Amino acid sequence: MTGQLSFPRQQARTQRFSLGAPRAFTVSPDGARVAFLRSRSGTDRAGVLWVLDLDDGRERPAADPALLLGGADEELSAEERARRERSREGSAGIVGYAVDSAVEWAAFALSGRLFVAELRGGTARELVVPGPVVDPRPSPDGRRVAYVTRGALRVVEADGGGDRALAEPEGATVTWGLAEFAAAEEMGRSRGFWWAPDGESLLVARADEAPVSSWWIADPAHPDRAPAQVRYPAAGTANAEVSLALLGLDGSRKDVEWDRERYPYLARVHWSAAGPPLLLAQSRDQRSQVYLTVDTATGGTRVLRVEEDAKWLDLFPGAPVWNPDGRLVRIADEGDARVLMVDDRASTGPRLHVRAVLDAGAEDVLVSASAGPEAADPETGETHVYRVGERGVERLSEGPGWHSAVRCGTVTVLVSTSPERSGALVRVLRDGVRAATIPSYAQEPVLTARARLTEAGARRIPCAVLLPTGYREGDGPLPVLMDPYGGPHGPRVVAAQNAHLTSQWFADQGFAVVVADGRGTPHRSPGWEKAVRDDFAGVTLDDQVEAVRALAEDFPLDLGRVAIRGWSYGGYLAALAVLRRPDVFHAGIAGAPVTDWRLYDTHYTERYLGHPERQPAVYARNSLVTDEGLSGAAAEHRPLMVIHGLADDNVVAAHTLRLSSALLADGRPHEVLPLSGVTHMTPQEQVAENVLLLQVDFLKRSLGLS
Repeated sequence: MTGQLSFPRQQARTQRFSLGAPRAFTVSPDGARVAFLRSRSGTDRAGVLWVLDLDDGRERPAADPALLLGGADEELSAEERARRERSREGSAGIVGYAVDSAVEWAAFALSGRLFVAELRGGTARELVVPGPVVDPRPSPDGRRVAYVTRGALRVVEADGGGDRALAEPEGATVTWGLAEFAAAEEMGRSRGFWWAPDGESLLVARADEAPVSSWWIADPAHPDRAPAQVRYPAAGTANAEVSLALLGLDGSRKDVEWDRERYPYLARVHWSAAGPPLLLAQSRDQRSQVYLTVDTATGGTRVLRVEEDAKWLDLFPGAPVWNPDGRLVRIADEGDARVLMVDDRASTGPRLHVRAVLDAGAEDVLVSASAGPEAADPETGETHVYRVGERGVERLSEGPGWHSAVRCGTVTVLVSTSPERSGALVRVLRDGVRAATIPSYAQEPVLTARARLTEAGARRIPCAVLLPTGYREGDGPLPVLMDPYGGPHGPRVVAAQNAHLTSQWFADQGFAVVVADGRGTPHRSPGWEKAVRDDFAGVTLDDQVEAVRALAEDFPLDLGRVAIRGWSYGGYLAALAVLRRPDVFHAGIAGAPVTDWRLYDTHYTERYLGHPERQPAVYARNSLVTDEGLSGAAAEHRPLMVIHGLADDNVVAAHTLRLSSALLADGRPHEVLPLSGVTHMTPQEQVAENVLLLQVDFLKRSLGLS
């Protein structure tokens, strides 16, 4: 290829322009250093561990995978591949690291080997231990490193001596120190062990997957290869049995006791010098959860508080935690407001919708939040950083955008995206004054997204509208492409340039592209999110219809030619749209769609639809493949393309195969595009590019635009 890359190829090659962008920041308590990851260019997949010295403003690489591996190719264990798939990590090299409490040492796994790096200016070196190594973490004092290999939790001295196992699996289905599937995929808990503040013991999760059903994922393109076995906790079936033990470096063990029958989900673990170990455990239906403290002398637990909700209780990044004076910091729903709670006092009100706790300091709590239900200005698509303390609430981030932060002591790393520029601006503030800017090596996209953020309809549905570059008012109405995710956890209407690049590319092919975040999507209010309880199909589809019809009053939308595309939940929504509302949607592209919710995992699915044995009618009504689910389909047929990676272990290919069989039995024409060897992420460059090109071809054919 010569000349400028096409946008699809550039986006694929740069992994959606994430390569070369700094991320994973850690600030030292003395305010002297900021550690972070960044690859060396916008097309280099290998992450390098960097350190920014705030006194002299210089950056230096603390650990470079090219040097540490001597140019050898990286080798990943099955456990590491699974961990990266759960976290949607598509890059290579150093993709994660952990530090001691002083941020003087970092530990990381590279090609299944254990490395440590001295962050004050030393070098990185390997600790020779049994492998393959997963999730190494230094003790708070930096004297030791704990890590997982082959399901065992081991500890090694920082000088490489004294390696020993603290816990070993009792059978092939048992692991110590790893997050089970439901925790890693749905709860946001990617860890399975936590050091004591004094570095003399660890809390360690034990997971036994024996009760979990075995599924088999084959690669039909290679019939000579055996299928891969995965343990998948589908809705209504058994989860892994998860327990917790306090393991001392002296060989002692105390099992942590709580009512695991009532609260089987170990959702959060926090252990700091500010208080005893803090646990958050949920009931299976997620309508009840309990905050517990652990007595490290006995392993017993004490109930701090119990929360209940008629629909479900959400989990939040960074919470619960202790603040330095031992008060409990958490996020809770109060009426239709999501607020920050410090002990029993609400520190914010309905003007803010709190999303995450970023840091709990002695004098204030740093949070990210969007506009709440009583905000004077909706600030569509924006999220800001706020400092919440005795003196009230102060916003730290400025200007329209999507902002987040990492803070320790007097140093804050503020990460800001904007609708006006690509990528993120990373500023380091010391005592509120800019001390440095961390540059990004990410590529500049070959196009510019021009998203108009607005609200639509009586429900004020957040929307982004993108028209072709150079479109003029007199050019007439355009065929419409709805481009939603539309479901829980996935906001798409965000004030960030890169978030809308793919939509802009589709717009430049001759479409008016509409992205609508209807009910069920996050960051507006608890009532908005929980409106989908028992009714994915009705609520989320109704809001897409309302959005496109309302926007047609102000934008050049040809409602006689409306298509919809989406991936994962968005794929489900796209297929649902053309089957049940062909009067509105004239073609659809469903990527990796969930088509039968009984085939999706427990923690996610049962939160919204309940247990399938107790609510079979709910599952049937929200399905695309059951008789009742298809009975809602209109008689009119619309073109549908279904795309699925055959190696997907999150939304398995059975979803698409069952949909295709049901459509065929019902006499409904459709196209299926199977992607051999592709997971839920579709990271392969040529695949990612050509999938976009094929979608455009399908849309033009289906809408009569060719």
